[in-house]
Amino acid sequence: MHDFLIDDLPLTPFVFLTGKGGVGKTSTASLLAITLADQGKKVLLVSTDPASNLQDVFNIELSEIPKEIPDVLNLHVANFDPEQAADEYKEKVVGPYRGILPDPVVQSMEEQLSGACTVEIAAFDQFTGLLSSREVRGEYDHILFDTAPTGHTLRLLSLPNAWNVYLDENTSGTSCIGPLAGLSEKKTQYEYATEMLRDETVTTLMLVARPEESTLNEAARAYRELQGTGMNHTLFVINGLLHSDDQGDSYRQAFVKRQQLALDHMPEALKALQHYHLPYVSSSLASVDDIRNWLSAVESHDPVQRKTFQGEKLEKLVKDLEEAGPGIVMTMGKGGVGKTTIASMIATGLADRGHHVILTTTDPAAHVEQVVGKSNQPLLSIERIDPKKETERYRETVIKRAGEISSEERALLDEDLNSPCTEEIAVFRAFADTVAKAGEAYVVIDTAPTGHTLLLLDATEAYHREMERSTGEVPEAVRLLLPKLRDPSFTHVFITTLAEATPVFEASRLQDDLKRAGIVPQGWVVNQSLAITGTQDAILGRKAENELKWIHEVQRLSDDQTVYIPWIEKQLSGYQTLLEAVKG
Repeated sequence: MHDFLIDDLPLTPFVFLTGKGGVGKTSTASLLAITLADQGKKVLLVSTDPASNLQDVFNIELSEIPKEIPDVLNLHVANFDPEQAADEYKEKVVGPYRGILPDPVVQSMEEQLSGACTVEIAAFDQFTGLLSSREVRGEYDHILFDTAPTGHTLRLLSLPNAWNVYLDENTSGTSCIGPLAGLSEKKTQYEYATEMLRDETVTTLMLVARPEESTLNEAARAYRELQGTGMNHTLFVINGLLHSDDQGDSYRQAFVKRQQLALDHMPEALKALQHYHLPYVSSSLASVDDIRNWLSAVESHDPVQRKTFQGEKLEKLVKDLEEAGPGIVMTMGKGGVGKTTIASMIATGLADRGHHVILTTTDPAAHVEQVVGKSNQPLLSIERIDPKKETERYRETVIKRAGEISSEERALLDEDLNSPCTEEIAVFRAFADTVAKAGEAYVVIDTAPTGHTLLLLDATEAYHREMERSTGEVPEAVRLLLPKLRDPSFTHVFITTLAEATPVFEASRLQDDLKRAGIVPQGWVVNQSLAITGTQDAILGRKAENELKWIHEVQRLSDDQTVYIPWIEKQLSGYQTLLEAVKG
């Protein structure tokens, strides 16, 4: 394993950083960008994450137009905004036809581009536009992409080829990217983007993981899937490595042991890659100065004298849900804060109290089955929304409803259903069906990371229209979805966070967005907190003390409706382990 020395990294003009949420992609991307810019390289850093945190690091409002960073000469930074991109994309497609085609035709085109998948495709179009722009590439030495958590990024990086294939096979009719006739320019753009992604001298994939089992497994999955798209130049970064320094603190010993165990059992796919490591730090990396000092900071070796923080346990939250009765329970938050684990803990806690519970996930990267493991609890059912199965089910439903149609009509319908957008609609349909199951049972939903979840909720009305267009009717589960999500006596949303700057900032923005959508969170969960442990270690104790500032901020944001889960030595997986953790 090598130190993360940027001069030694074989970097190409394009660098994509990906990995499970919370592994430090934004911090690593910022470190790369600032260091390269400080060396005199012209650098553009772009976030494709709908819940980007770059504005927190650089302390500046960002948009899709690159901004020069005052404290870092040679560095420009931009955030892609999917909603704004969708509006601009829609106008770019429809605008040229205004005043030329009859108004009803223009209105039909606008309706066609009102589907939620247009939001995704607009972000994708913006991404491939940047990737294929020779002008932008000529302006910068390096363009770094700070991407969304793995599942969203895998889809983004696979779309250029998916749309290439689709445009090869379909040349008439319409889709959510607009009328197919005359899309040769787009096809050229997507083909060039695919070529750039596959060229090892142009594009580097930088996998980022923590020395933890779940993030290493997800990095391996991303590596395998992106190899399938032809991206082969890969670097592997392990972030947050804590070295052994035996001062007799049991938490330090357990922390190091747990990291080493995860590295010893790293998936084979990752072992063949060149490894680089970044050190664990006790403070937040929340500013340009913090990032610049990351690799040179010297941590003290003196033990920290501190008191253990006392807070409510997760068991209180489970008791409150029991009193409220069956309904929807959703855990939301930034990627990597432990939403899957907490959803699993709530589900096991409710089932143990004698209630029927369905535990499911909308996160394509989540593995609730592995977290809960095998159990003999008959009251607990575990489900998963499988995008491929749901897409096939949705296709069959639409074709069946279409009935007997002409061969030309069937060809147009197949064209529509073969669009990569169909998967998004099918997953939304399955989400609505899952919510409809609540009532007789508790339905506990582990959601995808913040950005993807917000797009799912924001898009409810747009999906509503898209389903009406595709199937000719709106199922009751879809029609009642939003009223159910807005009913606080039926839907209980818990925001999950770590006691650190970035997860708390993002959770605060998530809470504001939810309130604007008419959904009020019931409480917050602070997960894996060292402040609740008795560690006196020089690094972990200082980390625990630094957490207090963010715990107080969470108490303010939640009106003190917060429960706490301490950092514990063993991996939280398996029914009995989860149940013991609920009871504290």
